[in-house]
Amino acid sequence: MGVLLRTNLIFFLACFCGLVFGNPNRCDEVRKVFQLRQIGPNQLLPLSPRQGSDLQVCMSKNQTCCTKKMEERYQVAARRDIQNLLQTSSSSLKFLISRNVAAFQETFEVLMRQAENYTNTVLQDSYGNMADQAMGPVRELFTDISLFLLGSELNVDDLVQRFFDSLFPLVYNHLINPGLSDISSGYAECVRSSSRDVRPFGGAPSLLADQIARSGVSGKLLLQALHLGIEVINTTDHLQLSRECRRALLKMHYCPHCQGLTQSKPCMGYCLNVMRGCLASMAEIDTHWREFVRSLEGLSARMHGPHDLEQVLLGVHTLLHDAIGHAQKNGPRLSAQVHKLCGPPNRRPTQADSIQHSSNKEFTPLKALVRVSGDSLAVKRRDFLNSLRLYRTYYGGLADQLCVSELASSDGHSCWNGTDIVKRSP
Repeated sequence: MGVLLRTNLIFFLACFCGLVFGNPNRCDEVRKVFQLRQIGPNQLLPLSPRQGSDLQVCMSKNQTCCTKKMEERYQVAARRDIQNLLQTSSSSLKFLISRNVAAFQETFEVLMRQAENYTNTVLQDSYGNMADQAMGPVRELFTDISLFLLGSELNVDDLVQRFFDSLFPLVYNHLINPGLSDISSGYAECVRSSSRDVRPFGGAPSLLADQIARSGVSGKLLLQALHLGIEVINTTDHLQLSRECRRALLKMHYCPHCQGLTQSKPCMGYCLNVMRGCLASMAEIDTHWREFVRSLEGLSARMHGPHDLEQVLLGVHTLLHDAIGHAQKNGPRLSAQVHKLCGPPNRRPTQADSIQHSSNKEFTPLKALVRVSGDSLAVKRRDFLNSLRLYRTYYGGLADQLCVSELASSDGHSCWNGTDIVKRSP
């Protein structure tokens, strides 16, 4: 019986040593993980457990599977692991913002095309063939607005006035003083130049410029803010870790490996202390991040009426129709003023196919046809902000989140406390 007991005792001791070191004579399990995680060349590992008197962080009274060179590689690996974890943790937030940047830009482009098409449709339905000649100025107007929204330093007053200047010769030729042929290019240029003096469209140019400036600035600020948010995330993804933090991460993540405990996880309290210290700068960002989210909410709340880019763009055709109607109503006065500045109409010798009289067909507003769309900017902003609110406390709670979801041991499981494996109570 004594022999059997001794044999069993030796067997259990051998199993225990196997759990700790994989093999009592070789650090096989440590070597396997060291190679699997590509921490460094296997030549750095000792063939069997040794005294670790040369270690600086992973010191232990027990024998160790680590050398000083391994410890250095483990520290690099611990830093790499936390950087990867930060990037993985922020990936959903970054994707949310970048996806919506792309969605907003795409919506802007779609809006531009819709607004241009509706404007051309109104001109075609109401003013006949004048619309064909107006397509160029209309296209230029919306191209300029698009460039302005994407960050170009265009003067909105100038680009809107340039459009109405280009429109006036067409309105004069087809609606105010129509003839059997078009006015000559030289006379058309004189009429165009007189536009700012005779003000044929009343306050429409100023009104449109003001609406585009107000709504456009809001749209630009929204895109700029989202790009800023992505920059903040990219910066924090590549956090510069202090020497103390790097040593603490090494001790928490890889010092257990030196004792053969390759599957261990840190205790929750221990993990929180380490990660809160390492991510203290993240916690400082928290106040600014919360303010950033509140600012986006405030900006979105102000984007209505003259600040609602969608409403402004899809209302251009209505404003333009009213502006042309104002010019027609004041036709005799405008004709006299142009005659005074440019002389009598100088027409081309070629005869037009038909006289371009305006019957001024009944105008049916088109704006209501598109405002019910579920893909509107307002709906996209609302959905985005609802999702972003879930990340309002992202930076303040990042350390706790990483420990709870990724790093620390669950209640009821054994865990590493920085020195030994201990049993956690559920």
